[in-house]
Amino acid sequence: MHPDDRRQVVGRWRVRGVVSNHGGRQVGRRARRLPAVVATVGDRADVLFDSGIRTGSDMLIALVLGAKAVLYGRPWAYVLGIAGREGVRHALRVLLADFDAAMGLSGCASPAELAR
Repeated sequence: MHPDDRRQVVGRWRVRGVVSNHGGRQVGRRARRLPAVVATVGDRADVLFDSGIRTGSDMLIALVLGAKAVLYGRPWAYVLGIAGREGVRHALRVLLADFDAAMGLSGCASPAELAR
């Protein structure tokens, strides 16, 4: 979550960094640190965001703030236990449809158009 942590990791290895608060549910609170981490890393590594992604709007916020991708940790595991493989497919379709709607509401036709 801190830019200095990311600087140390990227300085040693060319890795993808994951910004995570290990189970947070309030993406807005954690996303505010994302731009500083992305700025610290620059082009040396991709930053992935994993902090409470639950909706398409959560995804949009993370991408706008500089994440290259998001991780969708806990929800799919819950759905897998309840509804199996087809449930996970359905949950992912719903998430992507919500993301598509959030992009449309923000005036963007594709993730490439997202800008802070």
